[in-house]
Amino acid sequence: MANVSVYNMEGSEVGTLELSDAVFGVEIKENLVHQAVVQYLANNRQGTQKAKTRSEVSGGGAKPWRQKGTGHARQGSTRAPQWTGGGMVFAPVPRDYSFKMNKKEKRAALKSVLTDKVHENKFLVLDELKFDAPKTKDMKKVLDALKVEKALIIVGNDSDNAVISARNIAGVATASPETINVFDLLKYNTVIATKSSVAAIEEVYA
Repeated sequence: MANVSVYNMEGSEVGTLELSDAVFGVEIKENLVHQAVVQYLANNRQGTQKAKTRSEVSGGGAKPWRQKGTGHARQGSTRAPQWTGGGMVFAPVPRDYSFKMNKKEKRAALKSVLTDKVHENKFLVLDELKFDAPKTKDMKKVLDALKVEKALIIVGNDSDNAVISARNIAGVATASPETINVFDLLKYNTVIATKSSVAAIEEVYA
């Protein structure tokens, strides 16, 4: 099992924590990580693009000129794609880009990223992260003490003050153990979690 240092909110080391190999010591499967990121991005695509084909553009019922004898190329409608105001060839239509990924594969991808963060020393554990009131300045002091700028902070559901304190800091986001995903774990350089959050992650994903 991997051991990581535990820090307080002043940035001082106050102990160590033994991480579960079932979550933080698994075989890293890059193919599943890639698939999880692609799925996350695909599921967040709106897919609302739309343009009209020649059959959907109004007008153009009559031939612009007779078939022969004008010297022009023959034309059947002013709504053909080569005309201004005509329909588009192979016009995009609304579609759903989302696709499903096996639940076990998604968990394996998530645990692969968590394991990699631990190996790269980019997984920091705090003994607690509690504020008497939501203050961005107080959260910034904690991040400065840990020498961290861009981070994903994993907190419990009872840490509303911490969540509010972090939301106005550029490059910082918060998540709960139940809502973390592969994309966010990779997006932020450092992952910060409280001891209670680590226990919840191990309980949920082990």
